[in-house]
Amino acid sequence: MTRTLPRPVLPTLGWREWAALPELGIPRIKAKLDTGARSSSLHAFDLRTYDRDGKEYVRFKVHPAQRDTKATITAEAEILEYRQVRSSSGHRSRRPVILTALEIFGERWVIELTLANRDEMGFRLLLGREAIRGHGLVDAGRSFLGGRPPQAQRKKKKRTKKTTKKKTRVKKKTRMRKRTDQEE
Repeated sequence: MTRTLPRPVLPTLGWREWAALPELGIPRIKAKLDTGARSSSLHAFDLRTYDRDGKEYVRFKVHPAQRDTKATITAEAEILEYRQVRSSSGHRSRRPVILTALEIFGERWVIELTLANRDEMGFRLLLGREAIRGHGLVDAGRSFLGGRPPQAQRKKKKRTKKTTKKKTRVKKKTRMRKRTDQEE
């Protein structure tokens, strides 16, 4: 008779979550959890490789916040290897791979990250199934199940003229309806 061991209960993760890469000095970054992607990728630019003690390292810069190219973090890590990666558009490129700690929901584990310029992509960090496996189950219909950072730490959306005009129109219509109701 074989004995079945109970499976560990894994947390449910949303398709978007706030994460941290503490070893790279990134306390907070919005991540897309993509089970369709095998590997994980971090937006990095200005990559410079160098040798230290016979090992190859890379120094790079990161814009951790979406739509913000002013806030920049400089990080460095040892290169594990180089890997050919095919992007979602089908383009193949040779990317450096690093090992670093990922933190989500207060749990920390080491993942492999490829470094690529993701400036044109919506998310600065893409977590593929290899990074998620064994650490959580992804609910593709939900987001930020681990919570959101306090409002003061999030980038505030700028009001555009279009949204301001729209709100003004709604207020005017509401006032006109109230006047009409009062006159009747």
